[in-house]
Amino acid sequence: MTYKKLSRDQIAARVVQDIPDGAYVNLGIGVPTRIAKFIPSDKEIFLHSENGLLAFGPPPEAGKEDPDLINAGKEYVTMLIGGAYFHHGDSFAMMRGGHLDIAVLGAFQIAANGDLANWHTGAPDAVPAVGGAMDLAVGAKKVFVTTEHTTKTGEPKIVSKLTYPLTGKSCVDRIYTDLCVINVESDGLKVIEIVEGVSFSELQSLTDAPLIDMT
Repeated sequence: MTYKKLSRDQIAARVVQDIPDGAYVNLGIGVPTRIAKFIPSDKEIFLHSENGLLAFGPPPEAGKEDPDLINAGKEYVTMLIGGAYFHHGDSFAMMRGGHLDIAVLGAFQIAANGDLANWHTGAPDAVPAVGGAMDLAVGAKKVFVTTEHTTKTGEPKIVSKLTYPLTGKSCVDRIYTDLCVINVESDGLKVIEIVEGVSFSELQSLTDAPLIDMT
């Protein structure tokens, strides 16, 4: 196959294109936290972090890090004008109360029906802590997932049925991988974009669940 996969930064930048102005958005750990540095200055998006931040901005310049301003991934952030930080209990109330327009999460697996597994691989030495992932999966109005299309060993991450522990049932609305963008709809997984150089048949061969070509 002669194609170039999107980098993690490119996946994050692609997600920004689909976040509407004025949206309240939670950024999960991993690729999602990179989204903060790609939001253009003319777009007002209120970023939320489950540890108790609202309206934070991109990473600070080197040497200007504030140890009190970190996101859920323990990465340094900046605060925008009007931003706030607060108790994580209040933060979870926002998550569970339906106040977030979008949650952008990472994933180990996504099933054809939108089931999400993103907190545990089932390995005996894995940290067994779901954290706020399940609250975000069911509390946000929409759930976007960012992930590599396959594992490091080439196994599909988009599967017919989850084999990893469940985070949320039928919660994923859109999947962004290093090879494509997929809408998760009631009648199937609809591919709306494919990376240049990748054919639909090649994409399907790297996916365990059936896909529908909408490109």
